Amino acid sequence: MNENNRDRKVILETQNLTKYFGKLAALNGINLSIREKEITSLIGPNGSGKTTFYNVTTGRFRPSSGRIFFRGKDVAGLPPHKILKLGIARSFQITNIFADLTVFQNIRSAVIAQSVTRMIFFKHVDSFANVREKSLNILKLLSLQENRDASCSKLSYGDIRKVEIGIALASQPDLFFLDEPTAGMTPEETKKMVDLIRDLSRQTETTFFITEHDMNVVFSISDRIVVLSRGQVLADGTPEEIRTNSKVKEAYLGGLTDAKR
Repeated sequence: MNENNRDRKVILETQNLTKYFGKLAALNGINLSIREKEITSLIGPNGSGKTTFYNVTTGRFRPSSGRIFFRGKDVAGLPPHKILKLGIARSFQITNIFADLTVFQNIRSAVIAQSVTRMIFFKHVDSFANVREKSLNILKLLSLQENRDASCSKLSYGDIRKVEIGIALASQPDLFFLDEPTAGMTPEETKKMVDLIRDLSRQTETTFFITEHDMNVVFSISDRIVVLSRGQVLADGTPEEIRTNSKVKEAYLGGLTDAKR
């Protein structure tokens, strides 16, 4: 990680964030910060609390205790639609698109949903130049121009995931939680997704926060890596710091040492 990244402004911060399910502490006092324009990956063994952290910070679950600050505003306990309106978007492991619509129609629908023009029912959506322009710009960012008129039911899995990302980008999020973006992909699709995330980080104002099981992806894309274990932060640092951390190696039973340098 570039030393200048350490001086970047914090966009989201959790303080003593805790989530209980019955007597089980899925999150147990998480103190974590996400800095602007820094690609941060959240990793950990199964059951470490990664999904719960996503669900709590994006409003799907209410925290049992603790605080979540987004741009200085405490958002702990707010519902997902209010979290999204503030500027936090999320993708899921399971794709969430309209398979019978074209690529362009899926993106356009998302843009309309984020626009006040959705309330003007008597006008045809294509009459709003800004909706069309925003939709085409997202297609360009995703390199999906050639597939704009293709039915999403006919797309490759990798392109389906790109459409899902485009739907989330329609809200122009400040912070984007990506949940397992390369899950189920071929090596070629995985490489393209990694390149896409890097490009989006450079070309937009969005900050990306990622969970990913593929350690080669994690170490190749991340400016910073946070490791969870048993609902607590085990380590937080640069890829090289995480790679050489003895506690992290122990938690992963040596799995991290096999990741490509």
